[in-house]
Order: sequence, then structure tokens, then C-alpha cells
Amino acid sequence: MNIADMMKQAKQVQEKMTAIQEELASQLVTGTSGGGMVTATVNGRGELVGLAIENDVVNPEDIQMLQDLIVSAVNDGARKAADLSKSEMAKLTGGMKIPGLF
Repeated sequence: MNIADMMKQAKQVQEKMTAIQEELASQLVTGTSGGGMVTATVNGRGELVGLAIENDVVNPEDIQMLQDLIVSAVNDGARKAADLSKSEMAKLTGGMKIPGLF
């Protein structure tokens, strides 16, 4: 394989990665905590795009619990988004683990 072929192949991989990243931005995953009392919606890029809190969990006397539930739900969503991203990128790399790509 010559340099021109390698550059062409690298460009194709980069274009596919860009397409996957754009697709991930539109895919949503949901993280929950407190038995579904707090729900965090995260896109495939790991960005928090929505947060829902049931009225029953809001207790002015126990703000710490609410904060913990929010953090837990957001972290659950972020883990699911990372898994989704890894899965989509693995399709591109054929399952090879490329440092810095994931």
C-alpha cells in the first residue's frame, strides 16, 4: 500500500468517524436513580439534555438526598452514553481498541 492509498483510507475513516459523532448527538439514553424518581436524558456525546424529577422526591428538609439522586442519574446516563459511543465506534474499527479513540 502506498502513501496515497493510506491517506485516502485515513480520510475515509475520518469521514466515517464524523458521521458517527453526528449520529451520536441525536441518539438519547436515559439514566435513572431512586427507582425512576430522577431521570437524566443524555445524548450519545455524553451531554445532559434533559432532567426530570418526580415531585415526591423533592423534600426541602433533605436537599442532600435530591442532589445525590441527580448525580447518580446523570452518571448512569453518562455511562450508558459512553457505552453507546464505544459500540458505535467499534463498528468503525472492527472491534480494535485504538488508544485515544474511545
